[in-house]
Amino acid sequence: MSRFLALIPVIALIAVLAAPLRANESAIQSVIEDQIEAFLNDDLTSAFAHASPMIQQLFGTPGRFGQMVRDSYPMVWRPDEVTFLPMDDAKARPVQPVILRDSAGALHILDYEMIQTDEGWKINGVRLRRAPAGAV
Repeated sequence: MSRFLALIPVIALIAVLAAPLRANESAIQSVIEDQIEAFLNDDLTSAFAHASPMIQQLFGTPGRFGQMVRDSYPMVWRPDEVTFLPMDDAKARPVQPVILRDSAGALHILDYEMIQTDEGWKINGVRLRRAPAGAV
């Protein structure tokens, strides 16, 4: 019993330290959901607002950004289903893996790299993972 009592402060510390990670994960997922919803509604201005300053500078306008997403990431432009995997926050920047099902039923895993700005979390890039060998 005394061992258990000795672990209570450790368990409490872990819970306190994990709370910000869960809050970040929730906030990050909300940004990604909001951007996907903006694409579904053809609201390029709102979708562009969720991109990091670097991405905004790279594409310059919501229209150019939207065209890139339509052409290069059609599964992001019009997903049928969105599922969040556990976030990887062990890297320099948090990465939120997302499974997207496209209109043909194919599954795609994308890694959303996120950055914290004065305006909140922003999407700093999206990388499509390669399918494992033998996957269909």
